[in-house]
Amino acid sequence: MKLQFKVQPYQTDAVDAVVEAFSGQPYADGVKYRIDPGKNAAPTLLDDAGLRNAEIALTPAQLLTNVHAVQRTRGLKPVKDLKDPVKKSAAPINLDIEMETGTGKTYVYIKTIMELHKRYGWSKYIVVVPSIAIREGVKKSFDVTAEHFQQLYGTKPRTFIYNSSRLHEVERFSSDAGVQVMIINIQAFNATGKDARRIGQVLDDFQSRKPIDVIAANRPILIIDEPQKIEGDAKKPSKSLEALGGFNALFALRYSATHKIERTKVHRLDAIDAYNQKLVKKIAVRGITVKHLAGSSAYLYVDGLEIGKGADFPKARVELEVQTAQGIKRQVKRLSQGMNLHDISGGIEAYKGLFIRDVDANRDIVELSNGDMIGAGEVTQDVAEDQKRRIQIREVIRAHLDKERQLFAQGIKALSLFFIDEVANYRDYDREDTLGEYARVFEEEYEAVLADFLGQLDLDDAAERYRKHVEAIPVRSTHEGYFSIDKRTGRSVDGKIAARGDFAGQSDDVDAYDLILKDKERLLSFEEPVRFIWSHSALREGWDNPNVFVMGMLKKSDNTTTRRQEIGRGLRLSVDQHGERMDNPVTVHDINELTVVTDESYTDFVTALQKEIIESLSARPRKASVDYFTGKQIKLADGTTSVLEKSIAQALYNHLIRHDYIDDDGLVTQAYKDGRADGTLAAPTAEMLKPVIDFVWPLVDALYLDLPKPTDGRKPKKIPFNEANFKKREFQELWSRINHKAVYQVEFDSEELIKNCIRTLDKSLNVTVMQYLVEAGKQVVGLEVQQLEAGTGFKVSETKVEHSAVSAGSTVKYDLLGEIAEKTQLTRRTCAAILTGINPGTFAKFKQNPEQFITEAARLINEQKATVIVEHLTYDPLDNRYDSSIFTENQTAQDLSKAGEKLKKSVYEYVVTDSKVERKFVEKLDVSDEVVVYSKLPRGFSIPTPVGDYNPDWVIAFRDDTTKIKHVYFVAETKGSMSTLQLKGVENAKIECARKFFSSLGKSDVKYDVVTNYSELMDLVTG
Repeated sequence: MKLQFKVQPYQTDAVDAVVEAFSGQPYADGVKYRIDPGKNAAPTLLDDAGLRNAEIALTPAQLLTNVHAVQRTRGLKPVKDLKDPVKKSAAPINLDIEMETGTGKTYVYIKTIMELHKRYGWSKYIVVVPSIAIREGVKKSFDVTAEHFQQLYGTKPRTFIYNSSRLHEVERFSSDAGVQVMIINIQAFNATGKDARRIGQVLDDFQSRKPIDVIAANRPILIIDEPQKIEGDAKKPSKSLEALGGFNALFALRYSATHKIERTKVHRLDAIDAYNQKLVKKIAVRGITVKHLAGSSAYLYVDGLEIGKGADFPKARVELEVQTAQGIKRQVKRLSQGMNLHDISGGIEAYKGLFIRDVDANRDIVELSNGDMIGAGEVTQDVAEDQKRRIQIREVIRAHLDKERQLFAQGIKALSLFFIDEVANYRDYDREDTLGEYARVFEEEYEAVLADFLGQLDLDDAAERYRKHVEAIPVRSTHEGYFSIDKRTGRSVDGKIAARGDFAGQSDDVDAYDLILKDKERLLSFEEPVRFIWSHSALREGWDNPNVFVMGMLKKSDNTTTRRQEIGRGLRLSVDQHGERMDNPVTVHDINELTVVTDESYTDFVTALQKEIIESLSARPRKASVDYFTGKQIKLADGTTSVLEKSIAQALYNHLIRHDYIDDDGLVTQAYKDGRADGTLAAPTAEMLKPVIDFVWPLVDALYLDLPKPTDGRKPKKIPFNEANFKKREFQELWSRINHKAVYQVEFDSEELIKNCIRTLDKSLNVTVMQYLVEAGKQVVGLEVQQLEAGTGFKVSETKVEHSAVSAGSTVKYDLLGEIAEKTQLTRRTCAAILTGINPGTFAKFKQNPEQFITEAARLINEQKATVIVEHLTYDPLDNRYDSSIFTENQTAQDLSKAGEKLKKSVYEYVVTDSKVERKFVEKLDVSDEVVVYSKLPRGFSIPTPVGDYNPDWVIAFRDDTTKIKHVYFVAETKGSMSTLQLKGVENAKIECARKFFSSLGKSDVKYDVVTNYSELMDLVTG
């Protein structure tokens, strides 16, 4: 399998944050210089010409202006200056890029390298990483993305890992053209022993030169990966940070999810952003909680609850002690309401008088006859360590099978990862089968849980294919350990683990990482039987497989690893068998959920995890104020941006106070959150606020920490299908009318698009004038050799800023038409018509700053194109239809606590709703005399649109034996507000496309519309 890469807007935004900070920098394809040949170097016909990065030509004021512009567009607080808070710094300019774990920061900085080279010609880069594990992973990322970047940029970076015994690579780094990247781990600076810091020593085998001097002559750009593990903190910076200054870097880019030293932040994508934008997996937790019974010593562990068809559902899977011929054993039984535990246990005295009073699937609890209630994941006795691990292993297996069954039909391989703290728990070389205790428990539990799971499967074709797949995999082949290898014996061993410092509790064994990285793609294939992976908890940095869906923490708790670090390795979005990322916004969180099986209670784990996330979000503003809103940029309906003036900021603040949307401390209230969710926020009375009110709400949203709370992994259940309702004549007729697949085409008048684009470019195209700094200097009187070597032989006597009327990089030829055509996917002819139609004054801006002109013009043209496309779109229904199996296949398990009562008229026996609006709507539908049958449309039904696939909410079949119902078949979208401004942007475009799709079906009795409640629906079908 080959992993596929595609351009992601959120990653491009992070790249642009850096590139735009240097807007106005002239393009220079390297500056030639003579590489220091060292002593006794072999003579050459030509001087060894090196190519170094050109100096930054922008003035400090211009750089600061650029940085402020970048920060404003991203809602970041503008910095006062670009000075470093630490005296000894890695570079004169340090820019922070904050990216949550799992969002692809390595990809982002590789693309940033390529974009900086394309825009400004800078070609020499050093990637500094904190450990061998990360170094190996970074090198692998450069290798697997090389072809992707070759296609995007027509070139790819040449990378090498710095090794003091291969210094010819450093020579090539200095002399070769094109993008050159050196990857170095910080241990190369602070190594000890005979190879101590060779990078800073004069070496005989390097012509009596210091490697760092040869590297520093290139004026490289530093990229620091996970700087918080390298630099120490602001009060006590590390020696490594000081050593980085020896590279003489042009500037440093620092990439991390958690910066310890806050510098100039130009981009933020934190845990909240990543979750809300669906860029990482959502998290579910399965914990274990001890809850003693009142006056009883009976052992009960509630494994989970199940719903299904039949009067004996819901059922609870409960582990209890059972008297067998071999003695008392703990077994998992399925229990229903009314069952007698004393009988089921085989007469064990502790269960006498206990029976099941109720099994509540909505609240996930089992009520006993003595009044005790036990929730899923709760155990009634203190559990010994070995028994706790057995429960965890069983939970991992069950969670894995649940997920695997859902994903198998979609071509996605599910992996589960166990972290252990001693290899001997998995590998015991004194035994003939070499299985350690955990491995033996795994095999016992796997066979029992799998047999039980397959016995509960439906008898459809998809289930049969899955059954054949898993039954063909022997238990011994489906689990594998990835550990350090003893080179003498070839056996798995515990790797060396750091005891102190930033790497406490971590291991840096290269051979274990080699195995992990080498097998990364192979493990994603169905042909590979390994599905359960065992690894040492100290190797957490090395595990980065996107298809890890379940993690089992079979280790003693310690204070070296936070819960956030533990789950970080499994947050990446998964890929299918073609290597395609599963990131469709409609289904991304149905597919991508990471289940963590821990020995803590669900509440304890989640509370601690959320506390850690909040601590990492300290830089976020949380209080509303006039100052907070003043100067913020908002995006208007036509795609243009506007800066909030103080008068509007004051009016907004007053509006929030008046309606109790913020409290006395400026914190956002629950009243605002509820109104925002339901679309019922009060309209403003201030005239100046009315045109912008719908576009300022995101600024208020950003103030409250709507933390992604992990779900309880035991709560979601697959909702039973009501076959009788599905087979009703009315529903089948409705389904046959709408189940067409379709393609859309757009035929629009190019002249209309050209006119719109010309008008927009003349009105909104702004670029900054390129500036450069001219410095004049005189040679110092009485020049000494030392001054020449130190670069202080000349003294600056005058500086001035020049504005460039013509591009300072005018030797570079820009394919203006080609670049804009590529970025907009329009023909060169259309692009030429747009550019020749704009005012000469607008076109003259191209010379002021060619790169920014191209970027801005393409953005504005694309916005106009999107508007025209939706207006002129038509659908062609195909003979191809959606199969009715989409109602049952690939259905994700859902949390019934949001489902309400069992339904009578729905195709599904329960419906999970996201808002009060939807809940009321369902309740009305289910008791309405006019409604025969209805269903929430499954995710598998979607309408293609230019702005992404669209999945409508509801299909409703009304009675057709009455004259008052005009539209018998209705497709509905429920929204809290009908304001077209509140249904703006992409969502509004999708709704307009859906209107056209249903209209194209040509069925007069099928109606599609957006409604806010049941009364509105009835007005539409009876009007």
